Amino acid sequence: MAVPDTDRFLSDLQALRAIGARGTGVVRRAFDAEDVRARRWLAGRFAEAGLEARIDPAGNVWGLRGPLLMGSHSDTQPEGGWLDGALGVIAALEVARGNPGVSVVSFQDEEGRFGATTGSELWSGALTPAQADALTDLDGLTFGAARRALLATGDFPNPSRFTGFLEHHIEQGPVLDTEGLVAGVVTAIVGMRQVTVTLQGRQNHAGTTPMALRADALRGLSDADHAIRTALRDIVTPASVWTIGHVALHPNAPSAVPGRVRFTVQWRDAEVPRLDAMEAAIAQALEQVAARAGFQIEVSDPVALAPVEMDGDMRRALSHAAEGVAPGRWRDLPSGAIHDASNVARLMPVAMLFAPSIGGISHDFAEDTDEADLTACLRILADAAARLTA
Repeated sequence: MAVPDTDRFLSDLQALRAIGARGTGVVRRAFDAEDVRARRWLAGRFAEAGLEARIDPAGNVWGLRGPLLMGSHSDTQPEGGWLDGALGVIAALEVARGNPGVSVVSFQDEEGRFGATTGSELWSGALTPAQADALTDLDGLTFGAARRALLATGDFPNPSRFTGFLEHHIEQGPVLDTEGLVAGVVTAIVGMRQVTVTLQGRQNHAGTTPMALRADALRGLSDADHAIRTALRDIVTPASVWTIGHVALHPNAPSAVPGRVRFTVQWRDAEVPRLDAMEAAIAQALEQVAARAGFQIEVSDPVALAPVEMDGDMRRALSHAAEGVAPGRWRDLPSGAIHDASNVARLMPVAMLFAPSIGGISHDFAEDTDEADLTACLRILADAAARLTA
């Protein structure tokens, strides 16, 4: 096994960071100009490293050679951190330079501009091309139209050429940083479900419509939030989470009673029966709110990702490597965030390694990780990859 070149690794990380840089953070939304530029840059770096560079019809960027697939994603949140996803891609590239048994991938739209982990969903068969092309972002742009900005240079690789997938990522949580640890070996990824809800009330004049006669969509959102929290109280555990996220209010004007609100409801848990129970409770709460206020309601079909256990052999390779590089300074932990590995697990064994997030901050321009932890995790990955490709 060749020793990773940590200076080259950090230089590549900074070069990718510069594409779409916004202060300390990065903005590279799927298929925007900066994302396209970053993906073409990655394809060039993969080719320079002796890998077969390929951009598939979904916008995933591949560096093909050996049977162990490594990587993550390089698109970002609307206000993204510089390491989220990008760390796993660049670390995989550096490991592949010294290990001919490794291939690399940067999946597209992991951050869900159009769906949720769209690129890996397409490759894993969870989405058909027609279904993916029909997905829209919040401005109504379809995935099918957006992907024309990045022309494919090849087809999807056959999954049978790979024996497993190893994804490196920042933790995006406080555990490792709080405990002063260098790395985390992931045990499982929680499941996630998400729906988009539209409540239609009655738009009217804010000065002349009596309060008792209003069907205020924003009040409907407030009532929905309270009803969901009440409905979930006896179902969830302290590890369960749910979020009302993106909100679009219409007409969003100071002197108009809001007539329509669209919002997302997302929930996560490690157990499928609890995810099912949460889904039923949320649906019932929303229907009750709409009925009481006389709102029309539309609820999309759920976007769903099942909980995923990490592969035992791959976990052991990471654990042995972590103990060798950072004895006593690593731990096992679950992932509360969703990753491309959730989809790839449909095709092959998967495992994940986490690096600490300073202050537990992610999905924010302030996201960061100590350089010493970045390079230590790179060495862990290289050691684990050597064990898995021996």
